[in-house]
Order: sequence, then C-alpha cells, then structure tokens
Amino acid sequence: MPKFVIERHIPGAGQFTPADLKAISQKSCGVLSSMGPDIQWIHSYVTDDRIYCVYQSADEALVRRHAELGGFPADRVDRVYSVIDPATAE
Repeated sequence: MPKFVIERHIPGAGQFTPADLKAISQKSCGVLSSMGPDIQWIHSYVTDDRIYCVYQSADEALVRRHAELGGFPADRVDRVYSVIDPATAE
C-alpha cells in the first residue's frame, strides 16, 4: 500500500499536553476504525505549529477523507516514493 506524508498546520501544536495528544490520537483512531483496512496511521511528528503524519493508504482521497471526517487539516498530502537513510550511502 502506498505511503503518504500529511502536513497539518495546527498553531501551537508543540505546546499540546500529553492529554491533548491523546485526545487527538483517539479521534484519529476512531475515524480510522470506521474507514476499513485501506488506510492506516503509521506515526506522526509534532513540531511548533505543524503535525506531520505518515499514513499507508490505498490512495490520497482516503487520506483527505480521514481528515475531513476527523476535522483535521490536511494542508498538504504527498505520496512517498522512497525512504532513504545513512545506510543508503553505503
């Protein structure tokens, strides 16, 4: 299944408490469970004003539908074509 990176502009995201992050995660997981097996949340990175999420999904439309159903922004959705790391240089 293809991977996607979703950029969500959420002012103050870096100041969210563990309880805030738990609530957001629970909302996301609840929506995902209703959408079936063609979309899966892998993990997210929280920065000052953005959350970058990595998903596996059959297509971009499902990623955007998840954002719509969950009330989350999806300011940018990009398909991942390759993953590189220091081992790639060897």
